[in-house]
Amino acid sequence: MLNKKFYWGNSVSSMQTEGGFDRDGKGPSIYDIRIPSEFSSDWKVATNCYEQYLEDFDFMQEMGMNMYRFQISWSRVNPTGDGDWNEEGIAFYDKFIDDLLARGIEPMICLYHFDMPLHLAKTYDGFLSKDVTTAFARYGIEMVKRFGHKVKHWLTFNEQNIFAMKNECFLVAGVYTQTGSEAELFKIFHNTMMAHAYVANYIHAFTDCKISGMVSYIEAYPATCHPEDIRLARVWDEFINFSFLEVFTTGQYSQFLQNYLKVHEIDLGATPEELIELAKLTSDYLSFSYYSSTTINHTLLPENASLLDTLILGKQDNPYIETTEWNWQIDPLGFRDVLNKIYTRFQIPLFPTENGIGVIEQWDGENQIVDDYRIKYHRDHIQALKDAVILDGIPIIGYLGWGLIDILSSQGDMRKRYGFVYVNRDNHDLKDLKRIPKKSFYWFKKVTKTNGSDLSDIE
Repeated sequence: MLNKKFYWGNSVSSMQTEGGFDRDGKGPSIYDIRIPSEFSSDWKVATNCYEQYLEDFDFMQEMGMNMYRFQISWSRVNPTGDGDWNEEGIAFYDKFIDDLLARGIEPMICLYHFDMPLHLAKTYDGFLSKDVTTAFARYGIEMVKRFGHKVKHWLTFNEQNIFAMKNECFLVAGVYTQTGSEAELFKIFHNTMMAHAYVANYIHAFTDCKISGMVSYIEAYPATCHPEDIRLARVWDEFINFSFLEVFTTGQYSQFLQNYLKVHEIDLGATPEELIELAKLTSDYLSFSYYSSTTINHTLLPENASLLDTLILGKQDNPYIETTEWNWQIDPLGFRDVLNKIYTRFQIPLFPTENGIGVIEQWDGENQIVDDYRIKYHRDHIQALKDAVILDGIPIIGYLGWGLIDILSSQGDMRKRYGFVYVNRDNHDLKDLKRIPKKSFYWFKKVTKTNGSDLSDIE
């Protein structure tokens, strides 16, 4: 059985939900200047959470959610990222938190979901600079001081291992004039890890709050039983997943990572003082997102390919599992496998904080959206979680879905919908932004009411 205090909830980012891009003293972020395209919106309105969040909170309360993981927009509370505090922006989140608590929904705050203040990107090249690490630590600690008396769960970075993915790292780190070198990527790797450590160590030293590092767990199986496929899948898992989880829990870079850096003559730029601070780092639990799995085929990789290219060039679809229209492969058993792997290695509680399926959907303006595919996806993944708890003995704190009220996708595409509640807008027409529950809304309401014991379908 799941714990009576099991968390059922929802995760989002600020730029994908809030809107209000120029309201009440907010400064610009790197997302605010992005230009829309055929299949992406701008970020100026998103789902208008800045004005309509009470409606969303009411839907969450009706669904039985008892946790909401949201993100503070750095440039809303500090317009330049390293300057004066914007008290209007801070007041917005203060009321936002109180309105959650009034509905019995516990807040979890994530401090960074890739929307670097534009000033820090243009002036310092984002997290390529230690000046931005310092600015982030100042920002994170100030938010803990402001809200830590009523927000007890914190994350620093969303999916921090994205800073080790060369096709995404520089953009989400706010690097404005990137060269994209491997040496620069690992400097960002270290600078963001120090930013996490400064905030986490402050929380553990001065508050009763809990904090975790978070990764996007990328489950990649060997494509075949060929020994080289097996080796590559193991090495990739060690690098992209465990290299981060190791630091979050032990305060030390793994032997695997240290040896890789030595062999490839890569300097993290770590100072002795930083390593002393890093060594203090612990996590109260480990958080991760999980959506899908894939496989690695060594024959797709050129000879002497970089470790960073392993999945970019070596990815091969798994013929044994279903695939969404976005080519994300649905693998609930992989979810159970990940829970077992992480707990076996680190022996601290786990908290999956993102899981969901993005699907193209349209509302006809009258009839309920019958999203049985979404019910099946969540039912199968929640069952895998229950199996991990009941059959495997894994301590799990909660289950947070991703964007369970429709939001812009990470690429700004409103066509890719994750929600139990439809938001009536598309990429270039805001329409009326009305919220309409889908069939899955009522299914999830039953799940939370029974604390996950009843996962059956509804008529």
